Amino acid sequence: MSFMKGDLLSRTRRLVKGLAKAEPVWLKAMEQAPPATFPRAENKLVPISLPEDVYIKKFFQKYPESKHEDAIKISGFDPPPARIYGWRVLELKEQGVSEEEAVAVADMEYRVEKKAKKKAYSRLKQIARLQGKKPPPNPYPSAIKEIQAEERKYVRDRFYNRDILKIVEKLKEERQAEMQDRRGGGGW
Repeated sequence: MSFMKGDLLSRTRRLVKGLAKAEPVWLKAMEQAPPATFPRAENKLVPISLPEDVYIKKFFQKYPESKHEDAIKISGFDPPPARIYGWRVLELKEQGVSEEEAVAVADMEYRVEKKAKKKAYSRLKQIARLQGKKPPPNPYPSAIKEIQAEERKYVRDRFYNRDILKIVEKLKEERQAEMQDRRGGGGW
């Protein structure tokens, strides 16, 4: 019935009229009180675009590594660096600065902020080493490194977990038996 056009009521009417289907019990009740029909949107969904989107695209063209290093934190309150960059360019343009200069200033501010974050973390590590403590986790980690840190315990687990080691031994024995069957299976 998916190839037929119309709603459930009109499709069922056509099938009953064409004797392809017996008249269902609910058809007369549905004809007397048909369901509400809602206007359908045209099949074209208009994408939402914000004024800073143009500059965000330029930012990602200039810094493609930022997509992985400065990933969007869904549960976080801080906007991603690309959005801050776009807002800053728009703010400078509103103040009367030309677009090229605004982009250059926002670009410089982004690089300075990124260097400051790296420098602050290296200083934290240095202080921890002087105190003889373990260095703190990076407060500005890249998304890739966060994922790798989460997966690290599972990667190590395959070498030390007894259940997994038993499964590996069993697979090795099965593979060895299969290889012996292939060699000795000729019947010579």
